[in-house]
Amino acid sequence: MIRVVLYQNTNAKIKEAYNKWFPRVVNEETIGLEELAEHMANHNTPYSKGAILGMLTDAVGCVKELLLSGKNVKFPDLAIFSLGLKVKGGADNKEDWTVAKYIEGLRLRARATGELKTSNLDTTIKRVDVVKSSSSKNPSDDGTTGDTTPGGGNTPPTGGDTGTDAGTDSGTDSGTGDNGSENMG
Repeated sequence: MIRVVLYQNTNAKIKEAYNKWFPRVVNEETIGLEELAEHMANHNTPYSKGAILGMLTDAVGCVKELLLSGKNVKFPDLAIFSLGLKVKGGADNKEDWTVAKYIEGLRLRARATGELKTSNLDTTIKRVDVVKSSSSKNPSDDGTTGDTTPGGGNTPPTGGDTGTDAGTDSGTDSGTGDNGSENMG
């Protein structure tokens, strides 16, 4: 089940959304590679959790290697992984610009691909009003327990992700795309 809580936008800079209420997904927990491998092994596959974990671990390393060689990596119906730049600002002219002076580092970006529809998944969406911060991994359907309250700022959704933003990529594509939150089938 996908649980959502409502938050009120308090950012007066966005006049059309000021003081309006918007939904935000409650994230129950974060699954790591080991848990993903176990989950995949339970889907009638001939591969063991260990074999799947090895493949996933290698895939992560290979994706990083490909990104650092200037390529994007696409997982169909999931995301396109690419690199973005953490920049310190812009130079007044071309001749003054240097990597050391204007680039702080790299950031990993993921742009959603395909559609995520509830008709394709065995799930429902439910509004909850109370989300307690606890270590419970099995939240009840009444919304009274959960892993965390939703994070993020006071900016309303504008077609992209309403959760935590990794930052901006000055002069590049922001990397945010339709995360399927409005395409629920």
